[in-house]
Amino acid sequence: MKSVFITGANQGIGFETAKELAKLGYYIFIGSRTDEKGFQAIEKLKLEGLHNVEYINIDVTLPHSIQLAKKELELKISGLDILINNAGIAGEQPQNMSSVDLLNLKTVFETNFFGAVQTTQQLIDLLKKSPHPRIVNVSSQLASFAIQSSSQNPNHRIYDAYSCSKTALNAFTLLFSREFENTNLKINSVEPGYTATHLNDYKGFQTPQEAAKVIVKYATLDDNGPTGKFFNKEGEMAW
Repeated sequence: MKSVFITGANQGIGFETAKELAKLGYYIFIGSRTDEKGFQAIEKLKLEGLHNVEYINIDVTLPHSIQLAKKELELKISGLDILINNAGIAGEQPQNMSSVDLLNLKTVFETNFFGAVQTTQQLIDLLKKSPHPRIVNVSSQLASFAIQSSSQNPNHRIYDAYSCSKTALNAFTLLFSREFENTNLKINSVEPGYTATHLNDYKGFQTPQEAAKVIVKYATLDDNGPTGKFFNKEGEMAW
């Protein structure tokens, strides 16, 4: 049974992604910062008849926590097939670049960018042991230079810190893909859409279930699928 590790999967899009992949027969490791929320997520899935799920504690901002999560995974699996870097925060608002508090900016980057980078670095050896490893970095349309520079820019300067962190995440996706371009490893950034979750006070116009579909699609690519790209549910997006 192929294995999947999803950070920030105790709620929202991460939880629904875990549910959909579990239904497809993958063995899911749900990452959460708190035991209470992690175990609650597992119980919800088991009540729906999904028993191919486990909880692993991880705080992606803490290197020691990531190392402990890696050690726990190594005791349970010989290789990791799919990593989904889903954990993310919006940060305090507003976030105009001319005045955003630097601590706020750094805090957003710690989770959204550095968290994904150091989690991937810690787990790359396990991923290499899979014959067809996949990485999905959950990004945002606000990461796109094309969108930010257009007249259709939806940002309105309230999510500048968040936008910058996701743009950095996209750069990581592209550069990482170049490093592994002659292997079976595939890594892509995915824009799930404006979704009603805790991150945006449930203001999004689609459900987490709808948002999870595009993540599942790029997490389960075959060997002919793309790598080093940015996608939403309509297809490839401009960086």
